[in-house]
Amino acid sequence: MTKQSASHLFMIEPDSFYANEQTSHTNHYQTNEINETPAEIAKSALCEFHNLKNIIESKGIKVSSMKGSKDCPDHIFPNWFITFSDKTMQIFSMLAPNRRIEKKPHMIEHLLETYQLTDDMSYLEEKEIFLESTSSMVFDRVNRCVYAGISPRTNADQLKLWCEKNGFELVQFETESHTGSAIYHTDVMMFVGTKIIGICFDVIKSEYRDFVKEKVNRYHKIVELSSNQLLSFCGNAIEAQNSNNELYLIMSSTAYNALKQEQITTFLETYKDIIHSDIPTIEKYGGGSARCMLTELF
Repeated sequence: MTKQSASHLFMIEPDSFYANEQTSHTNHYQTNEINETPAEIAKSALCEFHNLKNIIESKGIKVSSMKGSKDCPDHIFPNWFITFSDKTMQIFSMLAPNRRIEKKPHMIEHLLETYQLTDDMSYLEEKEIFLESTSSMVFDRVNRCVYAGISPRTNADQLKLWCEKNGFELVQFETESHTGSAIYHTDVMMFVGTKIIGICFDVIKSEYRDFVKEKVNRYHKIVELSSNQLLSFCGNAIEAQNSNNELYLIMSSTAYNALKQEQITTFLETYKDIIHSDIPTIEKYGGGSARCMLTELF
């Protein structure tokens, strides 16, 4: 039986972390104002990484981690691969050159001890075709549906080909962020759980909005997020389950504190608890939050 959420998560401990200039032109959530030294930023990010990892593990959710590399400032966001419940995995193409080298051979070899590699799309990088795995595509695994907003990191043609090849229904749309540009990753503005979808309709372009509303309402209860809440990373959350099959929602403390009480109440009707940890350095300089730091190991 296919499950929506994993009980095992993968993280990469940062050996290097700073605002990545190669991603700033597409990621409008990372800051360009640097008012700390590189050493201070790296130290804070490492502390935040361990705090998030520790609190997830304290709830009985398994976390495996590997040490990142100094040449990869965004190694903390392991969104270059995906795993499936049939113990297969796929590797995806990344836009930024220093994100392409995150796919370290020893990390892939470690994953291959458990998973069979069925597709490696890294060659698409030479053709300037990008599809950045679970960040570009938000998965409803149970109902085999992919939600995806088109952006420089999410190629429309490759997205369609991937869904056709892998047997997923595609719900494709366009977005507009607070800057007027497309939201760089779909997982910034929505997440899919077993019973709940959190989504911001306001950032979906009007010509796609009714179509997306119809699709998300088929199988889930909807918690609507505001465009202001996206600036606090409320959409960048992920469901996971512990060894007792209890469901949790994981997000940053920034996101949790931006939720309305009625939203929290709705979440707690489904989830044992909302796991959250403070990761302001990672959010500020990386432009990503808790979900970006976690890859599911099915």
